[in-house]
Amino acid sequence: MTEKIRWGILSTANIGRKRVVPAMQASAHGIVTAVASRNIDAAREYTDELGIATAYGSYEELLADPNIDAIYNPLPNSLHAEWSIQCAEAGKPTLCEKPLASDAAEAQMMVDAFAERSVLFAEAFMYRFHPQTVQVKQMLDDGAIGDLLAVEASFSFRLTREDNIRLSAELAGGALMDVGCYCVNVTRLMTGAEPVTGHAVAHFGATSGVDEVLAGVLKFESGIVGHFDCSLRGQHNHRYHLRGTHGKITVEEAFVMSPDRATFIRWWQAGPDGDTYREITVPPANSYTLMADDFALALIDGRPPRYAPQDGVENMRVIDMLLQSARA
Repeated sequence: MTEKIRWGILSTANIGRKRVVPAMQASAHGIVTAVASRNIDAAREYTDELGIATAYGSYEELLADPNIDAIYNPLPNSLHAEWSIQCAEAGKPTLCEKPLASDAAEAQMMVDAFAERSVLFAEAFMYRFHPQTVQVKQMLDDGAIGDLLAVEASFSFRLTREDNIRLSAELAGGALMDVGCYCVNVTRLMTGAEPVTGHAVAHFGATSGVDEVLAGVLKFESGIVGHFDCSLRGQHNHRYHLRGTHGKITVEEAFVMSPDRATFIRWWQAGPDGDTYREITVPPANSYTLMADDFALALIDGRPPRYAPQDGVENMRVIDMLLQSARA
């Protein structure tokens, strides 16, 4: 293995085109060498736009290419399992977009397929690699706000087209799957635990059939509670707030950080004379590049990814629990 791995991109999805592939091209330990589409013209347009060497007119051709070291899978949610498992069978290490699958059972099948073949696999929750997230988690573990009591999160944006795949039940769309999964993930990350119960209410679209707005509540064995809301119809918002026995932390730009702009951690600590407030500046960073480099180095160094793939299964278990509650 060389110092740079050679990525193949499984589909011409917009998240890859606009965010992930340019970030991979800027990484220190990877190059993007091929993209596959079911339409060769679409693949060639993609390679021309992004300066990628090879275009394939089928996913199978990409998986058969011996010069591809790893696959990035940004297919619609409903296709993650089918094609990630085919990547495993082809012996291709794979970074799969979030959420990992349509449900926890599919996610477990995916993780098992890679584990059985000793092939590297990871879920692409990029925000976890941003130094802001890393610093907040370290502060929490160091007791910066005492014992954690509650996590509050929110992630919303407004769709502008009714034919967007996020509004397709067949493709496993919906607010919880698309953006609420971040709220679930950050709650699990910050608590370091799995919820024992979860409840949700939602507005399901009359024509889409998916949850377009959803609010959820999670309870942990320790007594910590998490609550969040997510939407495909609301003003853009992505934040989380941690409250503890001796302070609180707020992050206003939580999940999709600009690679060109600093972010801020707002921290209050309780004291005998009232709260002490500090604002911590986090320098700009590209979380997608950091994620791609972590995966590449794991492959180069023969180590596990920073976040175990089983974490993706556990995240899907919580999503399943919340969707079941909302539908009931």
